[in-house]
Amino acid sequence: MSLQVGKVRISGDTFMKMLKTLLNSPFVFWALLALPSIGMINSALSGQDLEPLLHPSGEFAARFMILAMMLTPLRMLFPKSGLVLWFLRRRRFLGVAAFGYAALHTLYYVIDLGSLSAVGADLTKFGIWTGWVAFVIFVPLAMTSNNASVRRLGRSWKVLQRFVYAAAVATLLHWIFVHYNFAPALVHFVPLAALETYRIWKTMHSDRLAQTAHNTVS
Repeated sequence: MSLQVGKVRISGDTFMKMLKTLLNSPFVFWALLALPSIGMINSALSGQDLEPLLHPSGEFAARFMILAMMLTPLRMLFPKSGLVLWFLRRRRFLGVAAFGYAALHTLYYVIDLGSLSAVGADLTKFGIWTGWVAFVIFVPLAMTSNNASVRRLGRSWKVLQRFVYAAAVATLLHWIFVHYNFAPALVHFVPLAALETYRIWKTMHSDRLAQTAHNTVS
């Protein structure tokens, strides 16, 4: 099997290698993650109303965060899945992308309100300050999503990254209480909750088996 590109004929094996190299490129993956933001940024720069952009920017922040969090339990559930492993190796990219969309969401929100006094007055609303809590947690998580921070922080890095669970809860509450609509938020978060429940059960079950084996040997 071969592919004709202009005057050049490329064999099937060569084409697959080229495609694999392309998909494995971090630049291509970053481009794919950034793709949904192009329309949002273009609309903002063209002077359109920012309020319609608040929900999609926040929604993509939640989606990328959820996807990044789902990967560990998915790896436990499907240990031989090459696709899960492929995404797992790029989990930090997903986390940083979640922060990027959250930052865009926050920027549009502040500009849409028009003044810091209006932003401060809005903080009394439960749905708003939970969003700010999620964003504040996102900041150090994104800033430490690099190899240098992993080496420098050591074991503390994993402790810090666990704050993403608090960010997830705050994001869920923000979503529900800003729109007062449970269904869309639950559609996104219930799969994550189910997988995290499985992860906890699996870990506890493995620990019990290990303890039983240890007691038997002893």
